[in-house]
Amino acid sequence: AGQERFRTITSSYYRGAHGIIVVYDVTDQDSFSNVKQWLSEIDRYASEGVNKLLVGNKSDLTDKKVVEYTMAKEFADQFSISFLETSAKSATNVEQAFMTMTKQIKDRIGTSTVHSTTPNKSIKVGAGQQLPVQSGGGCC
Repeated sequence: AGQERFRTITSSYYRGAHGIIVVYDVTDQDSFSNVKQWLSEIDRYASEGVNKLLVGNKSDLTDKKVVEYTMAKEFADQFSISFLETSAKSATNVEQAFMTMTKQIKDRIGTSTVHSTTPNKSIKVGAGQQLPVQSGGGCC
């Protein structure tokens, strides 16, 4: 519900994102069925190599669950993305979801960052302007 109205604004949110968490409702098959479309949107608009995490929410509603863990896990594996189930209501795996995403981003960016032996001793001020960093005591 409401997913169509978000499709029009998502492309601007994807730009520059380091990680994207796609959340579906484990009690709603249509919600899970839309995940493939959302992943397609991410591939279309997000930066190449952006980290993705698939999250099945409402895992506390076991009696209403229609999307089984194994089915969603196989789907995520097919797209080579991480997967876990959460419950916002009981706070199960919510922090773990964000920690998983954060670690993946850190691992990716950490490996792509080139560490210079001579650090840049300037501060970027505006459109290409740089001011030298002044060393010395005091603030004035």
